[in-house]
Amino acid sequence: MALLTAQTITKAGLTPSYGAVTASDTVTADTDRLFLHVKNAGGSPDTVTLVDAGTTPGGSAATNPTVSVPATTGDRMIYIPHSFVNPATGLVTITHSFTTSVTCALVRL
Repeated sequence: MALLTAQTITKAGLTPSYGAVTASDTVTADTDRLFLHVKNAGGSPDTVTLVDAGTTPGGSAATNPTVSVPATTGDRMIYIPHSFVNPATGLVTITHSFTTSVTCALVRL
């Protein structure tokens, strides 16, 4: 598990740095303006899952949304809601179904 560091977009722009993903990454979602840019150069699609630590009004576990990043040249910008923060850890967990040749950059507006 890797803790990803957010890169801030400024008026001058941002050339993001990308790093390899792991099967389970975490982010400190201290704002509601975080996006994960996932690039997949591998041979299989990567299903990215955002773990929602919240519960429904009835107390059931929340649904974890998924985003499919296509194989070979696929990329997706994924919004990370602040409401997904696990109150016990202060983090949002992001899992990847495929990690070979998959990179990401966490950006903050």
